[in-house]
Amino acid sequence: MDTDLLAEPRLVVEPGMAARVSAVAGPVLQGLGYRLVRIKISGEAGCTVQVMAERPDGSMQIEDCETISRALSPVLDIADPIDRAYRLEISSPGIDRPLVRRSDFERYGGHLVKIEMAVAHQGRKRFRGKLGEVVGDAVRLIRDDARAGEDPEALLTLEDIAEARLVLTDELIAESMRRGKAAERELRRNLGLAPPAPPHARKPAPARGQKPTPAPKPVSKPDLPPARDRGNAPKHTKQHRLAAENPRRGELDPTEGD
Repeated sequence: MDTDLLAEPRLVVEPGMAARVSAVAGPVLQGLGYRLVRIKISGEAGCTVQVMAERPDGSMQIEDCETISRALSPVLDIADPIDRAYRLEISSPGIDRPLVRRSDFERYGGHLVKIEMAVAHQGRKRFRGKLGEVVGDAVRLIRDDARAGEDPEALLTLEDIAEARLVLTDELIAESMRRGKAAERELRRNLGLAPPAPPHARKPAPARGQKPTPAPKPVSKPDLPPARDRGNAPKHTKQHRLAAENPRRGELDPTEGD
């Protein structure tokens, strides 16, 4: 587990009652190995407290939601941050997820995003475009709604962002499916529900301080001179075999002169 990503603080936080819930839920999730993404309290069908969480690598499975619910529910009952009855709901960030940490903006660079600023930037608070690189304490955005004569690039301060959310696109869906399948395969291997990866899929790294064994060099045959330069003619021809058999038979060698 990447402890730096696990302990990374959020730059986009909730106000009011949701902030009291996040103060209780955040340490519990971190102790379980998860990161808090967002707390949302809604009054639809009573009161619902939605806790959005994820693993440090951005994945989230149904089993993770069940683990968080069992651990967080009694803690919230004791802390009692909400003054009325509520229904606890644990969820994953989803494909069109909110971006709340610096690593989120770095991970989803190149994707389409909507950003609403808490502090206006150049006279406006709402932006839409593709995420660029993170530069210092700001993120570069390539606007797709820039008018003629306007600079399409905007450098937005991360701490001044009130809300940032990915826009659902085909590219985002494809990338999310790839990450979800890879995380599911890894989880099943860790639980022993799937066979380990084949040896050719992942090569073991050499131990620290140990150099990898070099591949054996191919054995080269010695360079032989051409047959005419070797000094001796071939010794296994039919003529030589007949010459060796004739003395045993008492015959003369027809190749020799008188």
